[in-house]
Amino acid sequence: MIGIIVLAFVGLALLFPVVMTRLAKRKLAQLERARAAIARHEGRLAEEERAGNTITPAEHGLLLGSELVVEGEPGPEELAALRAAESGDWRPAAAYLAGGANADARVRRMRPLSQLAAEDDTWLRAWREERPEDPTAALLHADALVLLAWNIRTGSAARQVSAEQFAGFHRVLREAEEASAEAAALAPDDPNPWATQLSIAMGLGWDHDRFGALWSEIVKRDPYHWAAHNRALQYWCAKWRGSHELMHGFIDEAVAAAPAGSLLAPMRLEAYYEQFARDDEKRTAWQRPEVGAALDAALADLAAADPGHHRILYARGWLAFALTRAGRATEAMEQYRALGRFIPQPWAAWYDDPRQHFVDTRIDAVKASTKAAGASA
Repeated sequence: MIGIIVLAFVGLALLFPVVMTRLAKRKLAQLERARAAIARHEGRLAEEERAGNTITPAEHGLLLGSELVVEGEPGPEELAALRAAESGDWRPAAAYLAGGANADARVRRMRPLSQLAAEDDTWLRAWREERPEDPTAALLHADALVLLAWNIRTGSAARQVSAEQFAGFHRVLREAEEASAEAAALAPDDPNPWATQLSIAMGLGWDHDRFGALWSEIVKRDPYHWAAHNRALQYWCAKWRGSHELMHGFIDEAVAAAPAGSLLAPMRLEAYYEQFARDDEKRTAWQRPEVGAALDAALADLAAADPGHHRILYARGWLAFALTRAGRATEAMEQYRALGRFIPQPWAAWYDDPRQHFVDTRIDAVKASTKAAGASA
């Protein structure tokens, strides 16, 4: 017995340097990648500042890349709610969530708190214990479970997700399904408990009929719910449970039925992004007539929208991106200026380094618009 223990200690002693060497090499590789990314980013910022031929940002009504922030930075009220929740006090969060002007605005307010609860739900459990019939707390619980499930799965391609991760993902999604049903029972007229199930449907692979029944429950309560439409767009895209045809059919029908200013029309641009990325299309695909029509419709939708609409950065971001790629740089510049200091979608959601990709795309737009202005002078 003593001999076995001695051999075990010897084995560990021999193994320890190997493990530490591997960890050191991995950390060193991560550090080198980070340094390379920083160098590339600083190079782009330097190019903006030098702007030898076309792109001194201030001359075009733009901020330097170093002055920009990625959309999602919390405002004072949201930050106060998050900090209070982190310290265990749920009441500021409850007050903050009650301030949403409509169902979609409440979803947007809820998401950062759901992300916090997915990491540590101590404050949320205290809220539920004190107010077990509170529909807001019940909905937050369901949404946090959805986020927890996707955290377990990770954002990797399916082939890179382990069997254990998939098992945990599906188990927690089923728990979220039960929690969302409880939230729906506590607030029968609220579309948000039903909208929370859209990510569950996508993850558990609900068939089209079952998804259609869920969609009917949502639009019966709120026919133009922005977040629900944006999530359903993902369900209908080819990488999940649909196809290019089903995805475009869904969003085209929704836009046709929606009132002007709903800001559903810019989602067509996200649909084209999904299509072109999956088919590995060249950038010239953005110059097709059908994309031009979608751009015109999105511009009209934006013009009719309330300037304070809480989804306006999404609209301007997709317009800036797509107008640049479509060769309509002068129109794109209007959107870059209107964005001010914010970097929204698609950069904020689809790119590992959103700031650098935003700066790169904006430089393309400035150069093209400058060239067009020179040609017409």
